[in-house]
Amino acid sequence: MRVPLVDLKTQYQGLKEEILSEISQVLDGMQLFLGKNVQAVEAGFAAYCGAKFAIGVGSGTDALHIALRACGIGPGDEVITVSHTFIATTEAIILAGARPVFVDIDPSTYNMDPAQIERMINPRTRAILPVHLYGHPADMEPILKVAKAHNLRVIEDSCQGHGAEYGGKRTGSLGDVGCFSFYFTKNLGAYGEAGIITTSDPEIARQCRMLRDHGQNAKYYHAVMGVNGRLDEIQAAILKVKLPHLDEWIEKRRSIALAYNAGLPPDLVKPVEMPRAKHVYHLYVIRTPERDALKEFLESKGVASGMHYPVPVHLQDAWRKYGGREYSLPVTEKITGEILSLPIYPELGADEVDYICGCVREFCESRLRLAVKK
Repeated sequence: MRVPLVDLKTQYQGLKEEILSEISQVLDGMQLFLGKNVQAVEAGFAAYCGAKFAIGVGSGTDALHIALRACGIGPGDEVITVSHTFIATTEAIILAGARPVFVDIDPSTYNMDPAQIERMINPRTRAILPVHLYGHPADMEPILKVAKAHNLRVIEDSCQGHGAEYGGKRTGSLGDVGCFSFYFTKNLGAYGEAGIITTSDPEIARQCRMLRDHGQNAKYYHAVMGVNGRLDEIQAAILKVKLPHLDEWIEKRRSIALAYNAGLPPDLVKPVEMPRAKHVYHLYVIRTPERDALKEFLESKGVASGMHYPVPVHLQDAWRKYGGREYSLPVTEKITGEILSLPIYPELGADEVDYICGCVREFCESRLRLAVKK
């Protein structure tokens, strides 16, 4: 049996006729940017997240960069975030002219450890940027409490957290502003690059709309220097078709995660779902000190796997060349050598999950036999 890490074709086949019809209508009308499909996705996704406004943009990186600038973050400012994330989180802070400041992560959820934040705050600190990594929300209550005490903005990186919940509220509605990626592998993905910003602050929303469109407040009248960060109509048309299916797909992911939890051996560290949180399992990430050997074994059995992310930002060459300061983040550095993502997508069958679990059990049993012989 061969099992890919992600299967995009099967989902597409079920939506193909509707998606092609919507794309055809866009091309027939030839309004390719900021038209009715963008407006529909913005309204639908804002309502879905429980936010008053949503602003469609070109990517998740655009969402983060524009949101930071809309919150007034710029040169000389510092933003507290995590190193265990895709590098776009850090890139966006640097693109805004600010400096990232890293704190370590919780060893269970792999999200920002709120207990680490206060000691990193100084007069230059302007915002906290937690990441809802792998689809599990960060522990937002203490983060928001610290932010309020120090008058800091909270910008949620929810690029992997579509539909995730904390205390009964969806991510993207918890802080001042939320940032989402619709990269094609996400729980809600376009067929290319796309993103969206959510907020209930009308001024942040106004600034985001200007910044995404070259700083225009009217055509050819530029109030600020912005970027070319617009969501295009074709991607919006695709997202409009897919959004009504998101909750169903999330529940399928959660069911698959439960099957993994039951079927995988106990000597692996499995994902957790903390109290007050709803995990949407963009990724199902296990941990083992024998990660590399397990990955190789699974590949020999036809099972794809991934590593998200094997090198934290503070150890990347780009960070060193940028002149980033040295950090000691022991939890981050330990877990990034042990994490492995198993296949998870709504169309993954029960027989495939059983096969993957069987392969992992076979690997663990073989390692145990070797240890006993020694």
